[in-house]
Amino acid sequence: MAEMQDAGKVVRIGGATASFSDTALSVTQLLSGGALDYLIFDYLAEGSMGIFGRMQAADPAAGYGTDFLTVHVGPHLSEIASRGVKVVANAGGVNPAGLAVALEALIAEKDLQLKVAYVEGDDLRPRQADLLSAGCRDMFTGAEFPDHVLSSNAYLGAFPIAAALAHGADIVITGRVVDSAVVLGPLIHEFGWCSDDWDLLAAGTLAGHVLECGAQVTGGTFTDWRDVPDWANMGYPIGECRADGSFVVTKPTGTGGLVSIGTVAEQILYEVSDPADYIVADVRCDFSNVVLNEAGPNRVLVSGAKGRPATNTYKACATFDAGWRTTAYQPIIGEDAAAKAVRQAEALFARSRLLLQARNLANFSQTDVVLIGGEASFGAHANPAGSREVIAKLVVDHPTQEGAAIFAREQWAGISGMAVGTSINLSTSVMPVTGIFLFLIDKHKIVPTMTINGVTRQLPQHPGLPVNGQGHAPERRTMAVAPAGEVTASLVDLAWVRSGDKGHLFNVAVIARKPEYLPYLQASLTPEAVGEWYRHFGRDGLAPRVDCYDVPGLHALNFVVHDALQGGINASTRLDPAAKGMGQMLLRFPIRIADRIWPGPSAPPKA
Repeated sequence: MAEMQDAGKVVRIGGATASFSDTALSVTQLLSGGALDYLIFDYLAEGSMGIFGRMQAADPAAGYGTDFLTVHVGPHLSEIASRGVKVVANAGGVNPAGLAVALEALIAEKDLQLKVAYVEGDDLRPRQADLLSAGCRDMFTGAEFPDHVLSSNAYLGAFPIAAALAHGADIVITGRVVDSAVVLGPLIHEFGWCSDDWDLLAAGTLAGHVLECGAQVTGGTFTDWRDVPDWANMGYPIGECRADGSFVVTKPTGTGGLVSIGTVAEQILYEVSDPADYIVADVRCDFSNVVLNEAGPNRVLVSGAKGRPATNTYKACATFDAGWRTTAYQPIIGEDAAAKAVRQAEALFARSRLLLQARNLANFSQTDVVLIGGEASFGAHANPAGSREVIAKLVVDHPTQEGAAIFAREQWAGISGMAVGTSINLSTSVMPVTGIFLFLIDKHKIVPTMTINGVTRQLPQHPGLPVNGQGHAPERRTMAVAPAGEVTASLVDLAWVRSGDKGHLFNVAVIARKPEYLPYLQASLTPEAVGEWYRHFGRDGLAPRVDCYDVPGLHALNFVVHDALQGGINASTRLDPAAKGMGQMLLRFPIRIADRIWPGPSAPPKA
């Protein structure tokens, strides 16, 4: 009935940040050109939780995103109040109450009438002993629960945010919630969706997944980057959301960027494993048959998400202190630059080990050299011509700061005592290493709370069902495999490609530019072939395991490459721990296609 009553209602939500360090220009742009109901901010990721945990360890009053006060929202509070725009942000990090107190002081200083609510219950640090005694293990690696925990949080859902809005909050601060919850919460509140409205919850989750990464859906990181105008004034996204779950993605008039079928499809599959079973706190989502339609210039209509009952667990993540890391960047110039850099790195590692032994210190726990400019990230598919200038990224990990500092000092000797053409270091740092530990926790063990006007309320749980008790995943459509093609095209000529990290693994989405290309993509891009392409990211010389998921609604394939990020975004020594470039490495994958289907080399390459 609520859906019928709200059939003509449109809720406009602006996505202002993809991280706590995102641009200072988005809020001004969205407030002036968005006619918004809500402004949402996504500050948190596994990496940022570790940062906020370290901040609070140094200062118990810290641990939240200070840019929320000084850059993104604080300077605009008067305009936010005058326009009646509500704000939802997970900027609370590990200390939502601390940010709420600081924000209320700023509001009082400006003599504004804005109510602030904050959501808690996600912080699991007080339960560390229980998690240790219960034998909690990492859901990917099987590792035991770590010592020296910096942060430990369950990913709460959207209903606590909706509860805060229902109690009159103008600004809602959360700690760790599912990223998409900052959008789903307002939609639950505005349209009266219930905990068993599975399809609507899935549709709202999709809206949140698209909007919470900011300009990534409006042309940022798009495969066809040349087609995206005016990066300097990149438009940030607006979702025009309706009660039936459909929404239009657009951006403020007169801004740069691009909203198209391609940009939206890429973002839908960003950091997704199985698109038919995308699990969040409130619902299990099926995005495999989502449909995109052009709805005007820079306007794309999104519909077709389906949902199933939520699971009875929350995803949770702990970050922990994993020792110390020295990273040094050495320019090496001249003939055979890469070979010189590798030899120099090995010599500096060996020399520093001798110094560790002389001081009775443990060996390095890890050493690595990454050649920036040598195309090492492309493995066997690197350009054959050797570079005559590289930057050698030298990395050592040690249990102690003293051990890491020994290498930081000794590596300078390369400039005068080793490879010809070694120039002055661009940068050298000695920093703590943050590890991540991913696990599940029973929802019955979590009590979400919401505080507003000094009153804290415990919120009802929606416990969900055990994973093994929900039947099979949605049946997937089987596409006929195309016959062998007569000509070879590069993948980029036939598809858009987007990649992203998820802990120790990454995904690569391949979206056909035309539906008729898809069977040829499927025939060439087998999981085995994709794994072989990324062999250099596997362990012990073996190709990593690859899963492939069909996404018929978007005419796409989604590949999940397992155990290939060497410790995840916090701990990886590689050039691209966030996996932003993994899709770029696949662009020249050869696809056999019928010449009657593909117009051939006369069509200009897209990237």
